[in-house]
Amino acid sequence: MGMLEADGVYVDVRGRSILRGVSVTLEPGRFYAVIGPNGAGKSTLLKLMSGELAPTLGEILLDGAPLREFSPGALATRRAVVAQSAPLSFPFRVEDVVALGVTVPGFATATSDAAVARAMAAADLHDLRGRLYTQLSGGERQRVQIARALCQLFGSPVPPEQTLLLFDEPTSNLDLPHQLHLMRLARAEARAGRAVLAVLHDVNLAAAWVDTLIAVRNGAIVAIGPPHQVVTEAVLENLYGTKLRLAGLDGFAVPVVLPHDAASDASLAPVMRAS
Repeated sequence: MGMLEADGVYVDVRGRSILRGVSVTLEPGRFYAVIGPNGAGKSTLLKLMSGELAPTLGEILLDGAPLREFSPGALATRRAVVAQSAPLSFPFRVEDVVALGVTVPGFATATSDAAVARAMAAADLHDLRGRLYTQLSGGERQRVQIARALCQLFGSPVPPEQTLLLFDEPTSNLDLPHQLHLMRLARAEARAGRAVLAVLHDVNLAAAWVDTLIAVRNGAIVAIGPPHQVVTEAVLENLYGTKLRLAGLDGFAVPVVLPHDAASDASLAPVMRAS
């Protein structure tokens, strides 16, 4: 099934509690986003779910088996990760970096070229073909890393519904068109059967695209559910510790989140009425 589960996990670092009793299940075919303030434990949760980090207490389970029991090669066929940053100082071509996704044991070399081409097309890298990775902007490098993760899954011998795609703040360096492209891509991969999890700071972007929001504060989940249940003034003010206002827009099931001061600014009224 490709089900990934955090079962009562705790993470303590140097006596500080980063995550406290977190339980969450990622199911195939669904797009999840983790939201919350800085230092809430969002990236730590993603590192646990990817197997990069081991919990202090509790267990991460993949199809009911402890994630720690999977070999690196076996795990590589099941999940791909796009980290916040991926330093690379060698002057590799874009295609070479994307191809790193299938340069692990257990992948058939005969499918590598097709996986690279498919991933580059999916990540909209036609304009970067042949460029050196070290000469790219931060946003362009992010797109290449997204393609590298896709290449890993496209080249995997495991069917999509048994795989997971994990993003840690993937939109942080992207311009608006590529943010939207990424969200479409992530949702399409979920509809193809994968479980997709992204750590996102933009609540409006997350709520517009994902199936389930996971709200984390002070190392604990404070709300989890479809966007219309999580994106409320009560939940978000508790989550971020600040006053917010929600504005309904025609054609949108989930309201837009605005800072309290901006929402009460008379200069915004014509804009909101026009919307």
